[in-house]
Amino acid sequence: MSQRGYNELWADAQLALSRLLTEELPAEPPRPEKDRVVFFQRLAMLYVRYIQILRQLEEVYDQVVHPQKRRVVRAILDGVIGRVLELKNEMVEKEFSEYHYMDDVLHDLKLTPEDLEIPIPRYFLRERNKELQERKKMLTEILKLVGVTESPEPLMAKDMSQEKAIKIIQVAERARQGRLRAKLNEESRNMNRMYRTKEPGTDAIESATVCIQKVWRGYMQRKRTKIVREEEMIFLGMAMDPKYKVPCPTEIAAQSSEASRKIKQEEHNEDYQKSLVSVTNQLRDVEGYDISKTMKEQIRQWFIECRDTTGSFPDFPEEEDGGSALIFAEKNPQQLMEEIAAKEDDESDIKPKGKEEKKEKGKKEKGKDDEEEEEAGLKMMPSAFLSDLEMENKIFEDFWKNRNETRNFSQRHEVELIKEERRKMIEEEIRVKVDEQMRQELAEWKLAVDKDKGGKAKANAKKKKGSKSGKKKKKEKDLTADRTLESLCQELVEQGLLKQANNVRLQDYMGDYSYLGTTLRQNDIEPMPSLSDVRQVLSLYAVLPLGSQYVHEKAPLIKAILLAGPAGVGKKMLIHAICQETGANLFDLSPLNTAGKYPGKSGLAMMLHMVFKVARLLQPSVIWIEDAEKMFYKKVPKEEKELDPKRLKKDLPKSLKLIKGEDRVLIVGTSTDPLSADIKSLCKIPVEPTDQEAGRGCDQGAGPRLSCEDF
Repeated sequence: MSQRGYNELWADAQLALSRLLTEELPAEPPRPEKDRVVFFQRLAMLYVRYIQILRQLEEVYDQVVHPQKRRVVRAILDGVIGRVLELKNEMVEKEFSEYHYMDDVLHDLKLTPEDLEIPIPRYFLRERNKELQERKKMLTEILKLVGVTESPEPLMAKDMSQEKAIKIIQVAERARQGRLRAKLNEESRNMNRMYRTKEPGTDAIESATVCIQKVWRGYMQRKRTKIVREEEMIFLGMAMDPKYKVPCPTEIAAQSSEASRKIKQEEHNEDYQKSLVSVTNQLRDVEGYDISKTMKEQIRQWFIECRDTTGSFPDFPEEEDGGSALIFAEKNPQQLMEEIAAKEDDESDIKPKGKEEKKEKGKKEKGKDDEEEEEAGLKMMPSAFLSDLEMENKIFEDFWKNRNETRNFSQRHEVELIKEERRKMIEEEIRVKVDEQMRQELAEWKLAVDKDKGGKAKANAKKKKGSKSGKKKKKEKDLTADRTLESLCQELVEQGLLKQANNVRLQDYMGDYSYLGTTLRQNDIEPMPSLSDVRQVLSLYAVLPLGSQYVHEKAPLIKAILLAGPAGVGKKMLIHAICQETGANLFDLSPLNTAGKYPGKSGLAMMLHMVFKVARLLQPSVIWIEDAEKMFYKKVPKEEKELDPKRLKKDLPKSLKLIKGEDRVLIVGTSTDPLSADIKSLCKIPVEPTDQEAGRGCDQGAGPRLSCEDF
């Protein structure tokens, strides 16, 4: 597809997005829906339509070479990803399940179950390729050093009864004797062949010929049967014809054009970055003086107007409140003075209230909220992404939708657009400097004209500064402030806490859609999640938030996930797939892996501090806890008491609370027997646990059950 085709695809995606925005942001707020089924149907319809837009925008962003277009598409793409996550969160809350079956929605939109697959943006890895290569190189070098100096770990001998030990010795001895007898028999047969001196007769020759014919005919028949079977499988569509396995010339040409587009993207981006620097310097040199001069004139004019209307010079707005940006707003001096005075009154009126008043107010507010919910019904939750999507959609319609690009065939950057963007940035830089100069000038004017009010103004300024300084929050102590990141990584690799993820992808976890899900739910039977459901939920809960910083900060925060299922269903593979899809680091805090490492309370605190510190610095990161139920055992088995599997039970929740929205760190636990753990303590780890979480994720079936925030 050409660049014109991708522009048309972008226009189609924006048209679908604008229709969705008009539905979600109507002029009048929609009435609350009392029917839960109808409300969920609406959510599901929006969810599926946003996924289709996400797929289109991801394709456009991956192939468009225009650097400024790519930045607009990237902002819209991240907003759509965030909106998909918000809708998924609402669907979970309304249906009380992480798995949804939307056959009727797919039928109405004429889509297939494959269209519900969450597309993972390729820029997660492509734009961090150099960083990932350097990190991989660092880990391989550390692993080589560890492999040279590391001593083999002693094997742990388990307690064994005398009868079991005797049985093992007997088996080994009988096997040894059997091998010895077989060797002696082989030697005796060879000796008999050597001493045979009789010439073979005609009967012997004939039997040998028949034997050879039998073997040859059997070989040929098996070969013919294999060919017939392969032809039958190809005819039935169960196997691919060999001629289609080799890429056709069209596919080769498409792959080469994609590779050339990647090269063009890099070249155009380099030119764009150079142009940013040159245009910024040019604007600063040419227009900087005029911008500064006009700002000073406007501020002086504001001083004089305030003096004329109020009888005294105003207080200059603080930099935290916006500085002279408040002056340039469309307000007269009287309105601006009233706004500043109102802010000062609000700050002075804030006083700590008693516990009783707070409790009474809390009860009243809760009662009001409950009454409103009962009367209102079901409403859409407020979104953190719709306003951004609306703004970016307006940028597309105003600038890119009808733009004539006949002269920009090579899709290079637009210099005029750079000037508009950089002019705002330069004005902001100059405004800060001008504000400092005008504060000094205002102080001189006040001293010259308002000598009596000068002391009061200073006193008020001191009070303002004093009122803003509140209680300082306690910062987390850095136990490794004197150490470099490389040394911390080396120690974690040596201890086996930082590992290299296996090269597997989420698409390698193959499984089909559950076609009976809707039918079973209509008959009040909860269907077993299919492998496709698990793959889709992991994409939403783990891959998309970890891949984008913007999405992770504004989307519903998920700190921990629990994968539960029997051994051999692919839980460990999914952990490695998450790391590979997002380029995340893999930390292993499993009870068996941490046994005997960093002993004592201080050692445990140091281990957790190092792991979470490196995880934040090298984000995105995944902290894996295998056999998570062992941390919350109801009763520790005798054979595992020496390993102390519950040592992380108290300290891990404290470390988990320190994870904030800007920290792309995810804790993933895997469990084969979650019911052996204390469910209450297992569910206390998330900061905000959702309803009906304790029971989910504990059924063991064909695939691993996923439970978000259960862990």
